[in-house]
Amino acid sequence: MNGAPTLSVVVCAYTVDRWDDLRAAIGSVHAQDHPADEIVLVIDHCQELYELASTSLSGVRVIPNQESKGLSGARNTGVAAARCEVVAFLDDDAAADPDWTDRMLARYDDPQVAGVGGLVRPWWGTERPAWFPPEFDWVVGCSYRGLPEQPAPVRNFIGANMSFRRAEVVSAGGFRTDLGRVGTRPLGCEETELCLRIAARRPDAVLLYEPGAAVRHHVPETRTTWAYFRSRCYAEGLSKALVARHSGSRAALASERTYLRSTIPQAFVRTVRPGRPSALRTFAALAAGVCATVAGYAVGRFHSLSSGSAPQRLPSPPDAPNTDDKAPAPFWGSPYALRAWRPVGRRD
Repeated sequence: MNGAPTLSVVVCAYTVDRWDDLRAAIGSVHAQDHPADEIVLVIDHCQELYELASTSLSGVRVIPNQESKGLSGARNTGVAAARCEVVAFLDDDAAADPDWTDRMLARYDDPQVAGVGGLVRPWWGTERPAWFPPEFDWVVGCSYRGLPEQPAPVRNFIGANMSFRRAEVVSAGGFRTDLGRVGTRPLGCEETELCLRIAARRPDAVLLYEPGAAVRHHVPETRTTWAYFRSRCYAEGLSKALVARHSGSRAALASERTYLRSTIPQAFVRTVRPGRPSALRTFAALAAGVCATVAGYAVGRFHSLSSGSAPQRLPSPPDAPNTDDKAPAPFWGSPYALRAWRPVGRRD
């Protein structure tokens, strides 16, 4: 690919429990048809994992998260350390197809493309639950039924498989550290909020979904339970409420309105067709998922509005473990907020 932009791949990791998955993720980047110019592994406040990765992984730059604990801070650290024009993010429990970088970088031929996201296929640790609706694969961090099947502009990407021009992320200020996952606490939407901010800064910018740039995302058995499904839907509602607080409900919920008007009704119709296995349980999952998400949004919205200012954290979802030992630092008070506005060419 002559003329392709240079590429940094950032992988963020926080626990030795995913060591095998992490090695598979790094191995999949090394095995690309078009090798990345660098791989940056950010360790999120886990000294044991930092020491293990530093001594065991070759061809990888291993650095500690320099910001508050959590995925957003780790990603910001990776962006700050990246030396290339495009920064791609791959989850520590995902593995990229061999043509992932090729497919992704090809789309940056268009100068209006500010970011490219790709397909995330679920890689079930056990069999896919018969009741689990494909329209809710976002619950396990994967692409879901209802997304475009051909390359198309979208509002935001799925965090397990996304990339941006580094200059766009830096100019927008990076990921908010009062949003996103901390340990196993299933909050998120920091990718959505960043994409909205990039689009607001540059109305002509295109965020392109390229399903040909695909990865597989490991889904452990612990994420196939009703309890996780319900808590993750509720957490999504909470997270969307905070995004709406920052970006306005019209922009924050634009895709969700289409999802509720079109994708979900079609899912209910498919479920009640004769011969559908586990139809009753799938129907119940669809209804419960929508209700839990709406409930989370309502609670989060009430919490935001009653506080009088943007909250620094939302109430934890029910049934969800919370492993953080302190509240995430507010974005504008983080060290990265000060570094983010420096000229892109600098690497201090």
